[in-house]
Amino acid sequence: MPGFFFPHNNMTELNGKEDCKLAEGKIYKKKQKTFGADLKNYLKCMVPHIESGIKTSNSRNVMLSAEEVIQWSQSLEKLLASQSGQGVFREFLKSEFSEENIEFWLACEDYKKTKSDHLHGKAERIYEEFVQSDAIKQINIDYQMREATAKRAQDPTHTSFDEAQKTVYILMERDSYPRFLKSKVYLNLLNQLQTNTSK
Repeated sequence: MPGFFFPHNNMTELNGKEDCKLAEGKIYKKKQKTFGADLKNYLKCMVPHIESGIKTSNSRNVMLSAEEVIQWSQSLEKLLASQSGQGVFREFLKSEFSEENIEFWLACEDYKKTKSDHLHGKAERIYEEFVQSDAIKQINIDYQMREATAKRAQDPTHTSFDEAQKTVYILMERDSYPRFLKSKVYLNLLNQLQTNTSK
């Protein structure tokens, strides 16, 4: 089962970096009972403010609330606009072996903000990682789009990957996103936050 596994079963408190890093040199064969438990552990490490309100590294205190998680169900756009939402959705996609979709989408978002003199290098990396026919994280686009994207990547502009990114977005929106909203991952997280709110 993909996901993060941690040596401690009691995750009510974070003990600094110890809970957030996998033990070196040891293999833990004991698996978590549910993917939801993995997600909870992942969130406590990647988004440590869920229960404890710990300040993030950039000194801003961001709380993940039930309201924010409910907003994720309004549209894929709202889900991806949230840093926490991206993390949770990525973990879900990993469980379905399709995380290349969100990774490509995020790489394209980053690419659009790239300074012109760095476009060529980034375009080449994105093409090699996601687009070319033998790419390690090959995205699901048809032959014509793959060829057109390859041509655009050779003489890159800020819009070189727009069509492929849109196709992948639609694929996530129609396929993975509805399943995510019905998944235990999402429903358990929402339920946990609503329970914490009502306490």
